[in-house]
Amino acid sequence: MSSSFSGLMSPFFPVNSVGHTGFTGTAVWIDPPTRTCMIILTNRVHPSGGGANKIRELRSRVAAAVGAELFFAPSALVTGPSSSAPAADGGEAITPPRPRALGTVRTGLDTLVDQNFAPFQGHAVGLITNQTGIDSKGRRAIDLFANAPGVRLAAIFSPEHGISGDVDADVPNSRDAATGRPIWSLYGPTRRPTGDMLYGVSVLVFDIQDIGVRYYTYLATLLYVLEEAGRRNIPVVVLDRPNPITGRVVEGPVMDPDLKSFTAPHPLPVRTGLTIGEYARMVVAERRLPVSLTVFPLIGWDRGRWYDETGLPWANPSPNIRSLTQALLYSGVGLLEATNLSVGRGTEAPFEVVGAPWIEPHALADALNRQRLPGVRFEAVQFTPTSDVYTRTPCSGVRFVVTDRETIRPVTVAFALANALRALHREQFRPEGIQNLLVHRPTMWAFLRGEPLDRLVAWTEVDRTSFMNRRASYLIYP
Repeated sequence: MSSSFSGLMSPFFPVNSVGHTGFTGTAVWIDPPTRTCMIILTNRVHPSGGGANKIRELRSRVAAAVGAELFFAPSALVTGPSSSAPAADGGEAITPPRPRALGTVRTGLDTLVDQNFAPFQGHAVGLITNQTGIDSKGRRAIDLFANAPGVRLAAIFSPEHGISGDVDADVPNSRDAATGRPIWSLYGPTRRPTGDMLYGVSVLVFDIQDIGVRYYTYLATLLYVLEEAGRRNIPVVVLDRPNPITGRVVEGPVMDPDLKSFTAPHPLPVRTGLTIGEYARMVVAERRLPVSLTVFPLIGWDRGRWYDETGLPWANPSPNIRSLTQALLYSGVGLLEATNLSVGRGTEAPFEVVGAPWIEPHALADALNRQRLPGVRFEAVQFTPTSDVYTRTPCSGVRFVVTDRETIRPVTVAFALANALRALHREQFRPEGIQNLLVHRPTMWAFLRGEPLDRLVAWTEVDRTSFMNRRASYLIYP
């Protein structure tokens, strides 16, 4: 049963299982079809309290162990020699895309500037944006709308990390210094635009650079905007931007639909292969949202093009995605964030290094390099994070060196690392948190059972064909 109280247990039990977590630390979870009942009896308040975090971890670990031992996905699993390397868009094996002439890409915002904002004449605009909302000359969408003839910029809305993209906490409401317009936070007390925020707005415009990863929260923000706009009969315009890690590769499992959350807003694979505009088309159609949606498409972009091939200026989409390589690695390494590993936050190379105080780095690097994964090699590394997990604590681990960005598959890399850590450091590694962002029971059960990497990759691909067929209806670009 999906609720705010079931998040620790239900991801490890089948759909429609039910249960209860008690205040003092007890828990019961039941799956009626399999006649399975899990009972945890413990006490976080005796003798002196303060055991909430340990009890939370215990519940999760017990639920994960029970799930892996007793539950199996009903899907037939087929493995093949290429299962460690998911196919690209058209189902072809890993091969570099054909050479093509590269020119400067025009974003949806650039097109709007070329049209002198004519489609918005007479409108009061609510603009959802951040530091990535810039045109090809680096000018802010905020300033362009504020100065557009016949257009009134009524309000600005900011996502996670705020209007400047440098906040790693809840974001307060504020006011834009240059234009004086109010900035309503969609990552604070509320994550949806309210009636008060939308008062007087006649059209909503979304202009934020996504990175093509399901758990990157700008996707959820866009979905919530579309839902609230539909309830109030406000049209939405999405100014499209490139998928920076290409739209050619789709990787990772399609999430279990009952496990929706702010980091899992819609049934997508981990690496979506969609632009933000294509994603908007998909969620409006598949959720049958009663909202008028217009996408201003990119000009000159194709699915095989990386961001550094667009000619567009780069703006860090969030504090810890500071390069295209980090965006690519995040699409797999990000799955490890909720475990007891540092993924490099608080260092100069977030998502390029992973470590912990208890890892033997050379053994780990050797174990990973022996697998000869495409497009990546592993180097032993030591680092000390200045923030986040293991703050000011020396860590050892591995650095991911991308040798071929066309052939690396970051989700596969993440599971190879997790498997190696279970083999080398089973007593120290706590992998259950992978399910927080993976949200796919068959793959997680298989991993916890110790299945080999090729079978794990096969589990991540079981719903691939269905998703590719769904996706085809919403694609804009070749």
